[in-house]
Amino acid sequence: MPRTRPGTHPMLVLAMLAAIPAVLLWAIWQWADGRAQVAEDAVPPPEETVPAPEPRLALSTQLLSMRRSAAQLSRDLNLEAFQTAVVPLTDSVNATSCAAVSLDGVVVGEANASLAVIPASNQKIVVAAAAEEVLGADYTYTTTVVGAAPVNGVIDGDVYLVGGGDPLLSGDWYPDSDLDRFPTFNATSIDALAAQLAAAGVTQINGVVRGDGSRYDDEFYAPGWGEGVAGLEAGPYDALLVNDARIRGDDQRGSDPNEAGAREFVRILGEQGIVVSGGSATGIAPDGLTTLATVDSQPLSAVIAEMLANSDNNTAEMMVKEIGLVGAGSGTRVAGLEVIGGTIAGWGVDVTGLMLGDGSGLSLDNRITCTTLLGVLQHVGVDSATGQGLAVAGESGTLVEVFVDTPVAGRLRGKTGTLNNFPTDQDPPAVKALAGYLPVDGGGAIEYVLLLNGPTISDQSEYRPVWAELVTALDSFPAVASPRALGPR
Repeated sequence: MPRTRPGTHPMLVLAMLAAIPAVLLWAIWQWADGRAQVAEDAVPPPEETVPAPEPRLALSTQLLSMRRSAAQLSRDLNLEAFQTAVVPLTDSVNATSCAAVSLDGVVVGEANASLAVIPASNQKIVVAAAAEEVLGADYTYTTTVVGAAPVNGVIDGDVYLVGGGDPLLSGDWYPDSDLDRFPTFNATSIDALAAQLAAAGVTQINGVVRGDGSRYDDEFYAPGWGEGVAGLEAGPYDALLVNDARIRGDDQRGSDPNEAGAREFVRILGEQGIVVSGGSATGIAPDGLTTLATVDSQPLSAVIAEMLANSDNNTAEMMVKEIGLVGAGSGTRVAGLEVIGGTIAGWGVDVTGLMLGDGSGLSLDNRITCTTLLGVLQHVGVDSATGQGLAVAGESGTLVEVFVDTPVAGRLRGKTGTLNNFPTDQDPPAVKALAGYLPVDGGGAIEYVLLLNGPTISDQSEYRPVWAELVTALDSFPAVASPRALGPR
């Protein structure tokens, strides 16, 4: 019987072949599971940390609006109350007077605002505002001494003191002289000119010291002034004016400001040891002479301050002529007033009824409305040279003794104005004027104008009650809340 060859059963072989993929899959799963375990056991990288913000104190009051400032909110809340508070003031104004009050340019009350009345010295506000525009707050006046060059300390020939329109040119003695109710301040020293000549070695002038005021015309007084004004309240004035035409030791003003200035300069030269053989006179300096000495005024802003605070009439009239010279090429009152009127109109201010007769406000020909004067105040603003030059209630200038024991003392800035009327039963009327600003908490200001005209309005018994109503009205703002109270805290 034949024998069979030993071998693997076919079914076993198939089972082994089927198991191979399963083994491979199991090995792959084990390998992957091992990698995952390694990844889980690995140390993660350190995370980046952000420091916590510093703790802040919570506001005790809410911020009322993200779009409106506290100052604006205060004004919105107080405007209606302020309008009501101004009514007693406007009701107290007679039919021949006017009043107007605004808050940051927004009118809150007025009476007869379009009526053209006499402004008295409030005219100086108009002059100051226009001067800022035409001349500039940094403008200066220059006074010059010219003549032949000195030889061994001697000047042969005439010497000219040439006026540059400086209204505050003064001897060092003059501000302390008590000759004026409100002494000159921010003065320019004429003594400095004599000191410069002495420092240059000048000991002798063989000739005449001549005053030259040819920068302006020779109108020493403005027309339209009432009786007894010229030479007392203002004038004479020219481009050369020293000590308001006074000479030390002489009780009377000189009739010609140029000669008076030259005579005062000769006296001061003598104090410096400089002998003048020919005395003093007037004359126009010829071309080609040597400049021997010069002195500049303080900036125009300082001159404006003296004019407004002291109500300096000569300063106002000379400033008008300087405006005319710079603005129109003519150092005359007429040219200056034309430039002033055109400047104001150019600001968009309503000049209906405006009549300018002089710069000081002494002229009875001046006319202005409260609308116009308020527009000027609104245009220049309280922070201008004009605004800052005004007298302060209870502290300075013509307001030093006014509103002393009131809530506006030390705050209210204003320009006074007074014209009396004799006889009282005839025109033109008397005038009592007051205009300016009351700065308010949080910025900005109230602008106010009060131009009172009437037969006896300059009597305290008549105008003081109206001024009292003005103080009450102005002090009423803010009535609800100040900007500081409304701000976040």
